[in-house]
Amino acid sequence: MKRLALILLMILMLSVMMSGAPGFCQAPLPLLEDQNRVWDTTRPAPLEDPTDLRYGETPDEYLPYGRFTEPYRKHFLQPLQYRGYGRHIPEPEHVESVKIGFIGPIMKTVSVATGGASHEEPLGHKMLQGARLAIEQANQKGGYRGSGVPYELVIRNDNGLWGSTGNEVITLAYLDNVWAIIGSIDGANSHIAIRVALKIEIPVMNTGDTDPTFIETNIPWVFRCISDDRQMCYLLADYVYKKLHLNRVAALRANNRYGRMSIDEFRDASTRLGHPFLAELNYKVGDTDFTPQLKRIQSLNPDAVITYGDALESALILKQMREMGMNQLFIGSDRLVSPEFLGIVGDRAGEVIAGYPYNPHSTDPVHLQFVRDFLERFGEDPETYAAHAYDGTVMTIQAIEKAGLNRALIRDELARVATYHGVTGEKVFDPIFNNISPAYLARLENGEFKFYSREDLGLDKQVTLGQSR
Repeated sequence: MKRLALILLMILMLSVMMSGAPGFCQAPLPLLEDQNRVWDTTRPAPLEDPTDLRYGETPDEYLPYGRFTEPYRKHFLQPLQYRGYGRHIPEPEHVESVKIGFIGPIMKTVSVATGGASHEEPLGHKMLQGARLAIEQANQKGGYRGSGVPYELVIRNDNGLWGSTGNEVITLAYLDNVWAIIGSIDGANSHIAIRVALKIEIPVMNTGDTDPTFIETNIPWVFRCISDDRQMCYLLADYVYKKLHLNRVAALRANNRYGRMSIDEFRDASTRLGHPFLAELNYKVGDTDFTPQLKRIQSLNPDAVITYGDALESALILKQMREMGMNQLFIGSDRLVSPEFLGIVGDRAGEVIAGYPYNPHSTDPVHLQFVRDFLERFGEDPETYAAHAYDGTVMTIQAIEKAGLNRALIRDELARVATYHGVTGEKVFDPIFNNISPAYLARLENGEFKFYSREDLGLDKQVTLGQSR
């Protein structure tokens, strides 16, 4: 009986795919020139000797065992390739719209991260605004290849349940018939989503997950256009230990994947420089009283306190620190760079710094035009999740324009991108399709955040991919 049910389910899925899924129509499509080339010659060619390469622009001092021995094998240095099926599949004859999927936290639901109400909806709404603006502007230019066929954003909620996230990707791919997917933010859910995408073989452009391990899955269908916490933590560590010459740092972070994984590179950098954390304490997302943890940290007399979590909890931690007379440097993640954080801490914030994926005060004409367009469309200024979603959606649309309506060819076009000048600045992509652009330091000054590059801070520039030690 179970075998019969399984056979019927397979027949149903196949019929759905044959009737409407992308790539299952009979109309012939001329093959694009050099369509099987996966790695573009405009990229820096991988060196024959892998010992001359480094992953993630890791500084010498932060290389694992870098000062003592060479690793037996290095990972994530060779271009990811897809050698599978699909490039020959013809483009559909009649398309009413070119659909791009969006998955992000846009509705309050139960969250695995908190055990209660989810907490990333404000970030998801910003991400959705950026994606929508990119779609609308593409349609104003004539839609798909100027044919008048519009691009359509198909929106699905990422509600914080792992199984549900996988189901949404399946729905987007097989029922909504999207050609690529934008999203998401939560690290755990994003990991699940891209594993499902690997089985389906559909391109995923991540615009909001800064988890350093997200791209380390070696999935050739996955791309990320936002600088990750690896780059932000390297900058923070350089600034704290090399510029300010501080030694004693304690951590109080969220007890979820974001707090645990995103602080990882700062923790490791501290240890490798000879300054391991005095303590690493945690809290549950949604907590409002951090007195027990802060009392313990206060007894250790640290030079600085670092937290990784959302804006609300970060602000409450800082506010309670100042009320307890703790005037140490406060180090945070990019999520505290927000009006919500500033509104809570008020004028008693003291010295605060955070890593940030880009410079939102850039005078680049491309960025300024985006800010004007976003303000006109939504009546408010954009922030990091909106700006990176816009860039990721534009990159995906451009890949579709070049490749045509074929998922494998769209993937190939995205894989060819070595650099990209977007509204968030110049992006540099490594061989596993991760944005390794330098991060910025956000420093709170007179009630607002100012943004500084490595050069602005007098810090050494990181070694770029392919340069020797």
